[in-house]
Amino acid sequence: MSQQAAFKAGLEDVVANTSEICYLDGREGRLIYRGYDIHDLVNGGASFEEVVYLLWHGDLPNKAQLDEFKQAISSQRTLHPKVMELLRSLPKDANPMDILRTAVSYAALYDPDVADNSYPASVRKATRLVAQVPTIVAAMERLRQGLEPVQPDVSLGMAASFLYELQGQKPDEFTERAFNTALILHADHELNASTFSARVTAGTLSDIYSAIVSAIGTLKGPLHGGANERVMRMLLEIGSMEKVEGWLDDALAAKKKIMGFGHRVYRTEDPRATHLRQLSKQAGERKGETKWFEMSQKIERLMGEKKGLNANVDFYSASLYYCIGLPIHLYTPIFACSRISGWTAHVLEQYQNNRLIRPRAEYTGVTNRRFVPLAERG
Repeated sequence: MSQQAAFKAGLEDVVANTSEICYLDGREGRLIYRGYDIHDLVNGGASFEEVVYLLWHGDLPNKAQLDEFKQAISSQRTLHPKVMELLRSLPKDANPMDILRTAVSYAALYDPDVADNSYPASVRKATRLVAQVPTIVAAMERLRQGLEPVQPDVSLGMAASFLYELQGQKPDEFTERAFNTALILHADHELNASTFSARVTAGTLSDIYSAIVSAIGTLKGPLHGGANERVMRMLLEIGSMEKVEGWLDDALAAKKKIMGFGHRVYRTEDPRATHLRQLSKQAGERKGETKWFEMSQKIERLMGEKKGLNANVDFYSASLYYCIGLPIHLYTPIFACSRISGWTAHVLEQYQNNRLIRPRAEYTGVTNRRFVPLAERG
């Protein structure tokens, strides 16, 4: 039964909202945050904090604004004791995304603005979320390893602070810069599945914590988050350069999906992959273990030749993260540590010009059936 609007499976290319936050040019392969090309932000040396400010407020901060913003975030990194108590009580072998989702939901109960859904209170809650999601991820991993969580260092920027809390030592300049770049590249991506979930929840005028929990639950799905984890596990399974082509041919013959290739919007190279490719190469060289990058390059070339597909953001982030010592099972929670900036920006934007998001479905079932009383049914 047809509705007035044309049906598009998966809402592909359907414009569902307006936004000033992020623009994707699929034909030219451009990613733009609030008018700034992602290449300019990365090459210009922007910090992740500057990008968060930009996504929320529409402009890059001046020095005084940035200092105030960084202080606001760093002062909120420490978790409420009850949240830390919860993390200690959860199963150590639980899915990290389940732990993150549960901890974020629980943190709402101890937020002093929990019952205030005004815009200023939502900004304060967004600040706490951006500050504390990385702390939750680092703490749950330390506990998983049987180690004590590391107290946040308020003197460090967001990239360095997360690595310090996770690894117990301050990162070197390259590692901090590489991770800062990865955070910027993953910060927002228009109406991807998790951001759309967050906006749908916010559109009901539910609170920002509920919207972020919706986003985390959506990101957990393997068709959205988790692709770079599967890329790294693929590289480990292949194991060496000489096995790449045979493994890939067998996988393609079996019609297996090769993770890290293709994109719903981009018809050329994902602009985020441009930077991650170079960082993966540099990280491998610094570690003295270049085979993961070299294997990735070979797979990328063969996928271009055999399938006409380009690498996306997930492909080279896998080997980059591996070479800077990030656990594979944390790749999706780390995605959330970055995307929390975009999720919160979109929720705040939704609140400012809200309309309930309620699409229609094209009904494909039977019609005009006659009701038969129970006693007459065979």
